[in-house]
Formats: sequence, structure tokens, C-alpha cells
Amino acid sequence: MNEAVNASTPDSPAHHLDLEKEIDRLRKDRNAVILAHYYQDPAIQDIADFVGDSLDLSRKAAETDADMIVFCGVRFMGEVAKILSPEKKVVIPDMQAGCSLEESISADDLRAFKAKHPDHLVVTYINSSVEVKAESDYVVTSASAIDIINATPADKPILFVPDRHLGRWLEKVTGREMTLWPGECIVHVEFTTEAIEGLKTKYPDAKIAVHPESPEPVVDMADHVGSTRSIIDYVVKTDAKRFIIGTETHILHQIRKQAPDKELIPLPGSNDTCQCATCPYMALNTMEKLYLALKDERPEIIIDEDLRRRALLPLQRMLDISARAQAKRAAREEAA
Repeated sequence: MNEAVNASTPDSPAHHLDLEKEIDRLRKDRNAVILAHYYQDPAIQDIADFVGDSLDLSRKAAETDADMIVFCGVRFMGEVAKILSPEKKVVIPDMQAGCSLEESISADDLRAFKAKHPDHLVVTYINSSVEVKAESDYVVTSASAIDIINATPADKPILFVPDRHLGRWLEKVTGREMTLWPGECIVHVEFTTEAIEGLKTKYPDAKIAVHPESPEPVVDMADHVGSTRSIIDYVVKTDAKRFIIGTETHILHQIRKQAPDKELIPLPGSNDTCQCATCPYMALNTMEKLYLALKDERPEIIIDEDLRRRALLPLQRMLDISARAQAKRAAREEAA
């Protein structure tokens, strides 16, 4: 058991420390960079060097001269950071911080899925283990998935794993029929059309922004569907003053910092409370555990080099396709 799991108890040494001061001291002593996903507790977001989406954070960390990456997110995010920065030590506050999507499919599951569909390409959502990524042809994020699917050969059928809701949305947007793995996010699957209807009755002028991991009927009711970064940009740049937000509640912290004049209404789930929109895996990370991860330099993400290289290939394909797609969009905008 990771010793950091009980770090927040009243008798813990970390409980009596000035955690912000000690974390800042250790960050400098260890030459570490602290990353925080948008779904982390606001205190962790505020002390991090970078806050963002999982892949964007890993890429930013790779560009630094840090010797150690402390990734405040979930386990697969730390793995991606290690895949892109093999020379750096990567630690996470709690090794038990997993993901329901990652847990829905193993490498053995994917190999069996591929064996049933030997002529298919495998497009894998980044919310997956390093072993599953290594069995894939392409890795995608919610922000990059449309570009990657559009770039795959039109005559090649696709297996999309592990999020069936994201996959179904991508089928609609791209027009590509795909065979979907039946995984889902335990946070986003709780959102309902009934909850949206109730809020729209109370706030008829509110715009609805949801993550594509949400169920199809919820996505169909949204004014904007996109990644966490995309949702933030939409709220900040849109003239509307009131928004219903359908994703993990802690994203509201960054939106409020960037758009303090906007009214944000978190979308509740099926039990009619906002608590269900808090990811229990993300919530395992605390300031105390962050302190201990820096102090003890563990728990560490360690990946076999052959496995890392195999997982890097589909990830690099995504990065290359995304870069070309962004360059084309920039050229079109400049020409216009």
C-alpha cells in the first residue's frame, strides 16, 4: 500500500506543515515540475506549474529541464508523461488513482477484440493503460480524435476503445461507422436529459456545454461539445453570461478564474446532486499526498522500455496528424 494514502490523517507529519511552503521548497530542491489536471482540487491547481488537459500537460513537462514530473491526475496520465519523457522521473500522489475507462479494457481484452476483427484499425482513447496503447494503431484525445479519424484510410474499418459514448459522438461528427468497446466514464455517464430539462426550465437563457464522454441524449441537447480545454474556451469566448457545465465539477475553478463574470451551473447527475460529478479517482490526490510524493519521490511510474516504445508509436501518430491538421487550419485562416 502506498504510504501516501493515509497522508491526510490528523496525526500525519504533513498535517502540521505549511504545505504550500514545503511543496514549493521541495519543487525547487528536486528540480520538479508539478502538473495538475483540470479535475484536481483547486488547491492543487493553484500550486501547480501547469494546469490543463492530460496530453497537453505531458507535452509541456517534456519541454522543461525538470528532472522530475509530479503529475496530479490519474495513473494513465502519469504513464503518458513517462512515455514522452523517459529520461525524467515521474511520480504521482496516489498510485490507486485509476480511471473507470482504463479499467474497462485490458491488453488481453483488446487482443481478443482485435482477433475478432483482424482487418480493423484500433483507435484508442488516451484514457487507457500503457499496455492497451501499445496494442493500438492510433491514440486520440477528445480534442484530437476528429482529426485522427478523418486521417485514417477511409476503406479501413475502425475499432474504437474504450469509451462508447465518445465513440458514438465521433461516428456522428466524422460519418465513420466504428465498432465500439462498451466502456464509459463513471462521472459523465451520470448526466441525464431530465437534469438538463430541469435546469433549462429554471435558466432558459443558459448555454449548455458538455464533454463527449456524456451519454448521447445529453450530448444531443448541448450547445457545445468538446474537451475540457474546449469547454473552458467556449465559456470564456461566448457572449452568453450563463452556462450549464456537463463535466467534472473542478473544471469550474479554472473557468471562474478566466471568466469571473460568467454564471456557471454544474450539471447534476441521476441522483440530483452535484457530488456525482466529482471523479472519485481524481479526488484521491490531496495536498498532503503531493507533498509526500515530492519528499519521497514516489510512487514512481516505471515502464519497461520496449513497452514504452510500442506505446509511443500510436501516440506519435496522433501528434503528427494533429500538427499537420493544425497547420492546415492556420493556413486557411491566414488565407481568409
